[in-house]
This record gives sequence, C-alpha cells and structure tokens, in this order.
Amino acid sequence: MNDTLVQFQDWGRISYRDAWDKQTILHNRLKDRKIKNRREGLEETQEHFLIYCEHQPVYTLGKSGSMNHLLLSEEDLKQREIDFFKINRGGDITYHGPGQIVVYPIFDLDEFFTDVHQYVRYLEEAVIRTLAHFEIQAERLKDYTGVWLPRDQNGPQRKICAIGVHLSRWVTMHGLAFNVNTDLEYFRYIIPCGIAEKDKDVTSLERELGRKVDYKGVKEILKSEFQRLFEFKFSGID
Repeated sequence: MNDTLVQFQDWGRISYRDAWDKQTILHNRLKDRKIKNRREGLEETQEHFLIYCEHQPVYTLGKSGSMNHLLLSEEDLKQREIDFFKINRGGDITYHGPGQIVVYPIFDLDEFFTDVHQYVRYLEEAVIRTLAHFEIQAERLKDYTGVWLPRDQNGPQRKICAIGVHLSRWVTMHGLAFNVNTDLEYFRYIIPCGIAEKDKDVTSLERELGRKVDYKGVKEILKSEFQRLFEFKFSGID
C-alpha cells in the first residue's frame, strides 16, 4: 500500500448526462492541477477519485463504434424512455441501467503507472476478483476487452462487464459497467460492444446465480478489490 489518496464518491442513481458533466469537471480539474504543478514546480499532492453510480436506461456509443449497432430508431428510443449518447471513450455501443454498477475512476496515472493496457487489465481484474467471491470463474478473451464467463452448461461465452476508457495527459475517465441485477432485455436492442458472433452473449450476476444479489454488498467487495489492486488509501467519503 502506498501513500496515494483516492476520494470515494457514490453518486447513486443519476442520468448519464449529469454524470458525464460531473466526470468532465473532475477530469479537467485534475489535468489543470497537473499542468499548474509542473509549470510552477510545485509538489502538491494530486487528486484522484473513485466514483460509483447507477444510470437510468441509456445506450452510449464510443468513438470507434458504429450507429448500425443500435437497432432502435430515435422514435423507438423515445417510446422506451432510453437515452442515447455518442461519447469520447473507446469501444463500441453498450447499455447502462438500473441494477448495474458503473465505476468511473478519475486517476492521474502518473501517480500509479503509465500503461494503458495495464490499467484496463486492472479494471478487469477488480471484477474478476469480485466474481470469485461468488465462486464464479471469470476470464479475459484475447481479442476483446471486458470480463467474460466461459462456455458451460449455462450458455456460450458471456460478457458480464464492459469496459471503455478515455485518457488525456494520463488522467482517466469513463470506466466499467458491471451487470449485477441488470435487466438484460435492453441488450436485445443493440449489438453489444459491436460483437455480433452467435457464440457470444451478455449476462449478469443475478442470471448466473439464479437469484437477486445484494447490490450494496457487491459494491463493497468491488471497492475493496480496487483498493488492493491499485494500492491506494481512501481519503474522505462523500
């Protein structure tokens, strides 16, 4: 454990637009602080944030994604009360909604490690370790980001956590979406992450266990795994 301090914030149920705006403010704040410290030769401690939230139904399309992977019209989205945003993270299209844990780490990786691939692997690993608490063996797939469950009696290879990040000056934003008690019907209206293979599916912790899961309990386990992996200390909790 090093001396890096991370402030934990849980924003609760929040619209995607509001969360994106709040993320952007914090992301810019960290970048501005970093630039000022370097310009003025200061040694002030950088800020870092680990943010939890849960969104109202929304589809988000990453900068490398295709609109063809959204299978609903604008009118369909309105009728189903689903928001849609094109955003600046990597990856393709995904869904966020109730029962899903969304995690937005806003870290200055200069104070951790400057390796994007390692950063994404750590996000995956935090979820893999969390699933192990429920005796679920998760894995990575060679050509895909995110966390997957292997083909077994419950079905084909199944994605349980999507990951999409954006970095500027080594400051991170966006993050991961972990399906806990998520309504999987919403994934029928997109080609999740642009993956159209018939031997791939989407799942949730609820579906795998066959029961509703203690959502708050999962959040606490995941939070602890983040702390162990990135080796930081939590500062104040809002």
